[in-house]
Amino acid sequence: MSTAPSLLDAIEVESQPDPSVAVIWLHGLGADGSDFVPIVRELDLSGCPGIRFVFPHAPTMPVTINGGYVMRAWYDILGTEIARKEDENGLRASQRAVEMLIEREKSRGIESRRIILAGFSQGCAMTLQTGLRHPERLGGLLCLSGYLPLFTTIAAESHPVNQETPIFMAHGRLDPVIPLQRAETSRDVLRSLGYTVEWHEYAMPHSVCPEEIDDISRWFQKVLR
Repeated sequence: MSTAPSLLDAIEVESQPDPSVAVIWLHGLGADGSDFVPIVRELDLSGCPGIRFVFPHAPTMPVTINGGYVMRAWYDILGTEIARKEDENGLRASQRAVEMLIEREKSRGIESRRIILAGFSQGCAMTLQTGLRHPERLGGLLCLSGYLPLFTTIAAESHPVNQETPIFMAHGRLDPVIPLQRAETSRDVLRSLGYTVEWHEYAMPHSVCPEEIDDISRWFQKVLR
């Protein structure tokens, strides 16, 4: 007998009281929700409405590529060829978990088109996995140092309501974890399907840099105007 999935624990930071926007920000493999909390105070949110930043903690699971070591992960990484063999069940389970977070924000009075999904690395993959398939219009997809998972299914599974949703993609040219080419291929697949992708690349490894934070700030100001 299966049990219903439970809502993920999360850290919340509000830029102003009574926020009208939510940003659900998904961390990378082996990190937790606290990883990107410090970025809130580095963002220039001038002119933006109040934002509730939600930083959920991924569930813990054994990760194959790390010898089965149990850590926080949105899905298993089965090998170095991440495009060849993917943990589809894990990706879809975490998609449902992220959708529950979206529903909670809606229950707190924030409409779906004022909800932005954001993520780094595995969190980026989950942002695209969930956001492109979501049946209601979202406010935007912020995709950092990651890639498009299950790309052979996206044409059939994407929901047309999010065809015009703003997508920000950024990657480091020196990334040793997810090579730049993997991100560029993801960008090109999205553009071939008619999505508008704002693309940025930086002279950095698998991380975040000040120039990127400035570009994210400008993107927030643009999509939340």
